Amino acid sequence: MGLIAAGWIIVLLLGGGIALERTLTRQVEANFDEQLEYQLTAMIASAEIDSFGEVWFYRSLGDQRFLEPGSGLYWQISGEGYEPYPSRSLWDTPLKLRGPSEPEHFDDEAHFYNSSQFPDEPLRIVERTVILPGSETRWTFAVASATEAMDAQIQQVRSILIWSFAVLGLGLLGMALLQIRYGLSPLRRVRAAIQKLRTTGENRITDPLPAEVQPLVEEVNALLEHTERQAEEARTHAGNLAHALKTPLTVLTNAATARAPDLNEAVFRETRTMQRHVDHHLARARAVGRRAVGQARTNVRQSAEAVRRAVERLYPEGRLDIAGSKDALVAIERQDLDEILGNLIENAAKYGGGSVFVTLDHEPGSPMCRIWIEDDGKGIPEAERTRIFDRGARLDTGKPGTGLGLAIVRDVAEIYGGSVTLGESEDLGGLLVELRLPRA
Repeated sequence: MGLIAAGWIIVLLLGGGIALERTLTRQVEANFDEQLEYQLTAMIASAEIDSFGEVWFYRSLGDQRFLEPGSGLYWQISGEGYEPYPSRSLWDTPLKLRGPSEPEHFDDEAHFYNSSQFPDEPLRIVERTVILPGSETRWTFAVASATEAMDAQIQQVRSILIWSFAVLGLGLLGMALLQIRYGLSPLRRVRAAIQKLRTTGENRITDPLPAEVQPLVEEVNALLEHTERQAEEARTHAGNLAHALKTPLTVLTNAATARAPDLNEAVFRETRTMQRHVDHHLARARAVGRRAVGQARTNVRQSAEAVRRAVERLYPEGRLDIAGSKDALVAIERQDLDEILGNLIENAAKYGGGSVFVTLDHEPGSPMCRIWIEDDGKGIPEAERTRIFDRGARLDTGKPGTGLGLAIVRDVAEIYGGSVTLGESEDLGGLLVELRLPRA
């Protein structure tokens, strides 16, 4: 920020200084030329033609420098067929004038140009061609002045501009750096507050901070809360898994120690129990981990179509229809949505009567995206609709399964802020599963 500020200050001051220097320089030169032209006009106004046809002044010119040799201010009158008539200040060295470029062309406008006739004294010359009353000769009047005074004035202007803009630039740069330091001071306070969190063990930033950084503080506190919640969920999952595995391990240990005759059956039974617990907690852990990565956006229709292709291969004799929005997006990872819809649609195809109907985004105007999965099976009694979400709960033990599908669906949906409820399908007469997921 300091370098950018310094760069812009240098560019702007340099551009402004050059523009101002050129403007003032042109003004000084214009004033200098104006004085020369004034002298030339006064000279022409005082000139007359004498009886011999030569030019003379009926009144003296006001500036005494015309009478001092080498004074730096000179005049000269030239005419075709006449010797140049110089001022006394020129002494015996006439001026080399340009004159009109075309003798037959008459131009009574004043012309300015620089001359290096005198090596140690650069000159600025103004000349004008006139025809005086009583004469047909074209007389060229010229006034020349040394540019030393003008150059000194221009140099003084440039020196004042350079020092003024240098001081102004340093002042602006100092103020910019001071502003940057003052403006970023709240961030140093935030850093100190975060360092205090690390050293004191606090879990929130409670120090009073400026309003400019308050949104940052709120986001940091939200991140700390999110991390703390994740850590607590991880501890809870680990504790639940340890508790769930403790009983099967105890049974296996006792059976192995007692050399029980049904050891093989016990190992098979208890390992299946442990496998269900491990699968359930792994599914929850994956969902929590993917949720922590960031805000996801998944098209519901694409996920449902992918699940339908898989389910139709498993149950080719059944019928699966999907209707509803094609553009609905939910804030959930694609893998987790595939797992949720896969469990629900597969259950409907497995336990239903052969027909499954899926409605995507049943109420487009609602804050949550509502997905209905209906089948034409026997349904689930209302008294059992809560218990069916428990891990390992199964109402139909005649078909293969672990009893974890709905439990995983409920847990993963809740991790993303959604929910799942069971009801009765009015159209098909079987089970209605309503899945609510937050929109992306």
